[in-house]
Parts: sequence; structure tokens; C-alpha cells
Amino acid sequence: MLGQPKTKELLQSILKRSTAGQTEVIVTGTDEQLTRFANNIIHQNVSEMNVTVTARVALGQRVGMATTNDLSSAGLDQVVETATNIARFQPENPDFPGFAEPLPLSALDAFDAPTADFGPQDRARQVGIICRRADEADLVASGAFSTTANELAVANSQGVLAYHASSAASLSTVMMSDDSAGYAAENAWQVGDLDVPALGDEAIAKALRSRAPRDLEPGVYTVVLEPYAVQDLMSMLAFIGMGALALQEGRGWMNERIGQQVVSPSISIWDDGRDLGGRPMPFDFEGTPKQRVDLIKEGVAMGVVYDTLTASKEEGQASTGHALPPTMTRNMGPVPLHLFMAPGDATLQDMIASTERGLLVTRFHYTRPVHPRDAIVTGLTRDGTFLIEGGEIAYPVKNLRYTQSYLEALAGTDMVGRETRLLGGYLGGQRAVALKLGAFNFTGVTQF
Repeated sequence: MLGQPKTKELLQSILKRSTAGQTEVIVTGTDEQLTRFANNIIHQNVSEMNVTVTARVALGQRVGMATTNDLSSAGLDQVVETATNIARFQPENPDFPGFAEPLPLSALDAFDAPTADFGPQDRARQVGIICRRADEADLVASGAFSTTANELAVANSQGVLAYHASSAASLSTVMMSDDSAGYAAENAWQVGDLDVPALGDEAIAKALRSRAPRDLEPGVYTVVLEPYAVQDLMSMLAFIGMGALALQEGRGWMNERIGQQVVSPSISIWDDGRDLGGRPMPFDFEGTPKQRVDLIKEGVAMGVVYDTLTASKEEGQASTGHALPPTMTRNMGPVPLHLFMAPGDATLQDMIASTERGLLVTRFHYTRPVHPRDAIVTGLTRDGTFLIEGGEIAYPVKNLRYTQSYLEALAGTDMVGRETRLLGGYLGGQRAVALKLGAFNFTGVTQF
């Protein structure tokens, strides 16, 4: 961690090196510690410390970009020179609106020193409990436990100067027997919020309960989805339709649906980078303050998130603070990274007890969009799928493939869970709940 004074000094020194009309600099610092385990033993401890500088320069409408982690004077000279030379050979981009203008920023305290200082012995003690309990249950445990300290800083020649330090902790584990598996995971920005042994116990219980799975014919079933599966619904809807570029290019599911009832009135999803209940981040990768954006409110599609470029294409629209790193934005545009789903008042057991016949799904795997305009997605169930009969879990079943419109599935929401869980996402996270959906289309079976 460079710290705020040194980081700002670094940003300003790079800006001074540039002779371009406009310049933007992003500094990211990471101190990540990762403990991996498999076969009921810790087999790897990874420690990575890195500081990366990304420089973008604009020569009129020509923009070039270069990245380095060489912080020497020569290295900083080189990254600016490389970005400038690349810009000279780029075609003009008539849509380029210039880099972001400065806006008032308020600090957000989302850095937890105990998380940053959580060492390999600390993680090993927690993981050791999981591995011992798995061994006692005649299961094989694998997974990863990470603790991270991060810095993000953005400055540009327009006057933007933003800095944020954060921390993060994450545990995911899979338990396996010869014919079953169980899964558990959770994220937090304070390691003290993770009950690692309890997560291990959750995965153990699921793996034991899912032994000897039976065949089940594909078809349309009522489903009870645990938060892990609901996380996929949230992140997939974000990826294929909640960003302005997808809307402007006519390829997102929000096209021709904004202002319409698209899912059940019991479903509300929003993005809020400043909520301390998520993975807080007060500004985006352009240094623009993040705004809370209602994406779906009581079932109605409300709109999408913007960065500077996409906002400039719509009269009166401003960035909502959702720019991704510039290395990702060309094809993706802005994407909501800090998603929340409004909780309801049901427990998971309530959902199961109210289901005459259906499936309990732990999570989805290898999901891919089939038809983004209608939010049709295909994927597999994984790590614990069970048939529900007469309001009780009857027996485990082999995994199933599904092909389903997520919008149509959410339109049939019967119950919403009251407990939430923060789960990981790239550069952010999703706080998800359990859901009971009236109909979900399973199209194939597996051998496991």
C-alpha cells in the first residue's frame, strides 16, 4: 500500500510528464493473500503485492493507453510516451467526449486494518477447522480463503483527483464425496464478518445430504433458489442489459422495456457503491462519484447505468459513476458492480414447506446468455440439487441443464427470502437473497 499522500504524488508526477491535450492516470495497488486447500490439506499460500499505472492520453479525438508496474522515473516516462505514441496512430473517435470532469467527492471508510493484517497463520487456523471437520465426515474439502488490501486512485488533466483504500475477505469451499458435493461462500470487507467454520459446516451438510442422487426427468419445475443461484440471476441480468452501452446498441434486455413491469412486483434490484453492506467503492474508474441507481423497482425496469462516454450520447444524461477499467470498456461499457436485491419476509424453510413439488437448487454453473434481448440463459445446477415433495426435501437428484428467460422466471416469483448474503463479483459484489419461483425450465440431464 502506497498510502494516499504517495499515491497522489505519483498521479501528479505522471500528469506532469504528459504533453497531450488531455491525460488520465489510474493507479491500482493490491496486497492480496490467498490460502488454497484441497484434499483436506492446505497446499498453497499465495502473496501478491503490485502497483499498476494505466495512462490514457488524448490527442484531439485520438486516444491511446498504456499500462506498467515499473514505478521508476524511466518506467513512468515510458508509459506516458507509449500511450502518446499509440494515440498518434489511432483513428479519430468522433464519440470521444473528453475525460471526466471533476465532481465533489466524499470519502468512504471501507478499509479494515485487521483484514489487511490477517496473515497466513490466521487463515490456516480457520481453514484447518474446515479440513478437519470434512475429514471426520469422510468428505474431501477444497477451496480458497483470501484477504486483500486495495488502493484505487484516479487523476486527470481536467482536475479529477480521487483516492480510495479498501479491504476484502472471501471464503469459498466445495465438499465432495464419490457421488455428491456441497458448496458455501461469502464475502465481506471486514474479515471478522466471515464465520469460516460455519461456512464449512454448511458445505459439509449439503454434501452429506446430496449423496446417492437419483435421476429426474427434465421439465418445468417450481424452484427454490439459494442465494448462490440468485447471485447468478442478478449478475447475468447486469451483464446483458443493465448498462447503457447494451441499451444504446440495441442488444440488452432493457431495450423497449424501460418503464414496463418486467418481473414480479416483489423484486427490486439496485446498485449502490456507497452502501457499507456491500463492497464499498465511492467512485468509478474515471473518478466520477458513484450514484445509487434503481435498476428494477417493484418489478418495473427503471433504467441503466452510465459512464462518461455513454452519457455523452444522450442529451441531458450524466455519468452515474459506473465506468469500468479502461481496458474493459470497449466492448462492455458501464456495468453495475455493487448490486442489492430487496429482501422479503420468508425463510428458506418457509419456501420449501410451501412447495408441493419442485426443486431446491444450491447454485448454477457455467451459465451463458443464449438470447440477451429476452434474458434467456443456459447453465447447469451444481453442488446440491434436491427434489421437494409435500413441503419436504425428498431426495437428492442429479444435476440438470436449464434454458430459461431470467425475466420470465422472476415474473413468477412466489416468495422472497429475508436473509441476505454478500457474494463475490469482479471488482464488486452482489447481496443476494433466496427466491421461490413458480416455473423454471430444465431441458436436459447429466450423469452426476
